[in-house]
Amino acid sequence: MAAEQSEKSEIAYFIAMKMKIYTIILVVGFYLFVRSLPGCACITHSSKHRCWQRSSVQHDRKQHATGSDGHDTSNAGREKAPFTMQAQVWQDLLSHEPNWFYGREAKRIAETVLIYQRASGGWPKNIDFTEPLSKDVKRQLLEYPDEPASTIDNGATFTQLYFLVRMYQAQPNQRYALSFLKGLDYLLAAQYDNGGWPQFYPLRPGYYSHITFNDDAMIGVMRLLRDLCTEKIKLDFIDHQRRRKATQALSKGIDCILKTQIKADGKLTAWCAQYDEKTLHPAGARTYEHPSLSGDETVGIVQFLMEIEPPTEEIINAVQHAVAWLQQVKIEGIRVVERPDASSPTGYDKIVVKDADAPPMWARFYRIGSNEPFFSDRDGRIYHNLAEISLERRNEYGWLGYWPQALLNELYEPWQKKWAPERDAWQQ
Repeated sequence: MAAEQSEKSEIAYFIAMKMKIYTIILVVGFYLFVRSLPGCACITHSSKHRCWQRSSVQHDRKQHATGSDGHDTSNAGREKAPFTMQAQVWQDLLSHEPNWFYGREAKRIAETVLIYQRASGGWPKNIDFTEPLSKDVKRQLLEYPDEPASTIDNGATFTQLYFLVRMYQAQPNQRYALSFLKGLDYLLAAQYDNGGWPQFYPLRPGYYSHITFNDDAMIGVMRLLRDLCTEKIKLDFIDHQRRRKATQALSKGIDCILKTQIKADGKLTAWCAQYDEKTLHPAGARTYEHPSLSGDETVGIVQFLMEIEPPTEEIINAVQHAVAWLQQVKIEGIRVVERPDASSPTGYDKIVVKDADAPPMWARFYRIGSNEPFFSDRDGRIYHNLAEISLERRNEYGWLGYWPQALLNELYEPWQKKWAPERDAWQQ
């Protein structure tokens, strides 16, 4: 009986050990599978499981707000509404008075910025840098120095560099200086020979390697370089060689902007949100983001060109044709309202209604050649009515907005009178 009991115990022990081994294999296999997914790096952050995905729906841009009069107010001026919660956080941080950067809170956030800098020199996107880091997260960030991946999407990298500038000016810490130089080297290394910047670097397959104007990614990088070259950003630790490289990179970037302005029927028009990095042809991104003329990204590009003083003849020509195009494609007599809808995850549904008194709107996408505004969905099909696309895409993407309003109504006329008084875009 004892021998039989012993044999049963050994069998039970063997089965238990076998099950434990199978469990470990399954867990490890699942972990490796998740880590192999493109664009996904998971880290346990303050007891919350967070996953950063490059193409996640929750990171879609421009969650438009509607004012009390029913107008879409999210981009009534050119200053872009934040397309992520983190963008608003950074806007608030960088708006602080200089004295704030001497304080304890600024120093704590700066430490988080330093920890999140990846081995490549860049930073990941969609991270709340104001949230305290647990020891476990710090350990994982050090253990996986390339994840989450570095990018210039959603304001990443160049925004952290601006923050480090403010920190160093308040507290000249060598660690801030070294981190800034590493980030600057990252941006200089990421630039293509043709002057464009990819969304992610190191490069990866797909639209991540396209030259990216989307969400002002490339423009954000170029503004930082311009501020360095013009010494709007004054840093005593940047050597002559890096300044020279930054100047060259800025010049190449401007050349890339001018080369990628789309010409239709022999006339310059606007820009696409992204371009093929080899051919410089307009390119698509996600399934609902087709090669097209952008009523949004074009505005950021034009404003950047208008900030260059003195502008070259080519820049003046590019600006005036783009402004003329924006004036030509405005959509009048409509507005977008958010109608309560319990079936929608957002709690509302975006509806286009007629309103003869509404200010003009612009579409996010226009067909190249015909200037016809269009919408799309995850199925990749093109639609001509906002109501035809899915509830999810209709409400969680900025298809119509007022992006060019401030440019056309406030910024262009003073610029035109100063630099091209005898040439007006309205006469193009």
